[in-house]
Amino acid sequence: QVQLVESGGGLVQPGGSLRLSCAVSGFTLEYYAIGWFRQAPGKEREIVAAISWNGGDTYYADFVKGRFTISRDNAKNTVYLEMNSLKPEDTATYYCARAREVGRQASTSPTEYLYWGQGTQVTVSS
Repeated sequence: QVQLVESGGGLVQPGGSLRLSCAVSGFTLEYYAIGWFRQAPGKEREIVAAISWNGGDTYYADFVKGRFTISRDNAKNTVYLEMNSLKPEDTATYYCARAREVGRQASTSPTEYLYWGQGTQVTVSS
């Protein structure tokens, strides 16, 4: 059974940092690209960052470039999203997702992802 479980969200002040984790099971992580998405109330889900199956290709949305870093540790079956210099507009539920097929690059389209976690809430507020 494929599972993705996000953790690490919480309440943080503007300018602060959080590290989200996406722990996976039920498949071999090293074969699949993983994406991080977010959705704020009343808004559509949007891509935040993605990493290819071998880690050689990464994508960052313009609004997080220079602040967020995506990484993967296949031995720990976990993908991370390091978030620094957080802003109130980063407030959202963050989801990780697994690509539909093995060996894919860092895709930005939600339709390229088949399995999703339940999400973790990130709130940036003073």
